[in-house]
Amino acid sequence: MLLKIILVFLGAMVLLGMIGKALFPGAMPRITRRRKAAVCADCGRPIVGRGACDCGGKG
Repeated sequence: MLLKIILVFLGAMVLLGMIGKALFPGAMPRITRRRKAAVCADCGRPIVGRGACDCGGKG
């Protein structure tokens, strides 16, 4: 009985997803472009904030 309930729920979610995708095709872009993380030119560690790197490099 529990297996039937789970399968019906998953089927309903798939159906709801297909309907949503058909009605709103451009609502959620699949690929989000992220900015490249800032890294120090000397040591290669990521730079957090606006300050210089701890290694003393220019960053």
